[in-house]
Amino acid sequence: MNNHPIRVTVWNEYRHEKVDDLVRQCYPAGIHEAIAEGLRPNQAFVVRTATLDEPEHGLTADVLANTDVLVWWGHMAHGDVKDEIVERVHARVMAGMGMVVLHSGHFSKIFKKLMGTSCDLKWREAGENERIWVVNPGHQIAQGLPEHIDLDEEEMYGEHFDIPAPDELVFVSWFKGGEVFRSGCTFTRGNGRIFYFRPGHETYQTYFNPLVRQVISNGVSWAAPIGGPSPVRGNAKPLEKLG
Repeated sequence: MNNHPIRVTVWNEYRHEKVDDLVRQCYPAGIHEAIAEGLRPNQAFVVRTATLDEPEHGLTADVLANTDVLVWWGHMAHGDVKDEIVERVHARVMAGMGMVVLHSGHFSKIFKKLMGTSCDLKWREAGENERIWVVNPGHQIAQGLPEHIDLDEEEMYGEHFDIPAPDELVFVSWFKGGEVFRSGCTFTRGNGRIFYFRPGHETYQTYFNPLVRQVISNGVSWAAPIGGPSPVRGNAKPLEKLG
């Protein structure tokens, strides 16, 4: 493994907080800062933030070249993310950068491109409780967690979630209305690792919950590049003498 700190970039649209008083009350410094605040106590991380309305959405080639794991939150402005930035992020994931995609980031251009499906689902805003069950207790992302996490108020996401079969399923959520959801899924694309984690509606203070923060921190550690070899492709000379 690499010895340098894991370089984390937390990306957020930062649009809801500017136009919705309730969201601003929940996240006065922005959703990105609440997520970053939960990561910064981990001395293995160096954390920066980026937002949609910065030049190049804050995701310049230099920023991404110096990012080991990109954490993504988006909702109301998926369509405003420029396709060239999506391509830039996609190339970095394929080359080995990790991604942690949160909540409504399931509908982001980058997540849909990585999954190759619609990523659609059922949803409902009714302030109901969510119980997140750990279904893979031996997984690194479940480290230090109890058997389940209870959230008093959250937006409901329900199956069928139109994603490819996850490489690993870490969490399954149950909602008071009766739905269940694959709420913690891992994927590998190219050399990059991707973790999708469901909770985090903008009108609830979910990202201040210590256990949610632990999951995101664990997800970042898991998604970080492991320093393996870079594949060499194309026409190759033989390693041994032929003939």
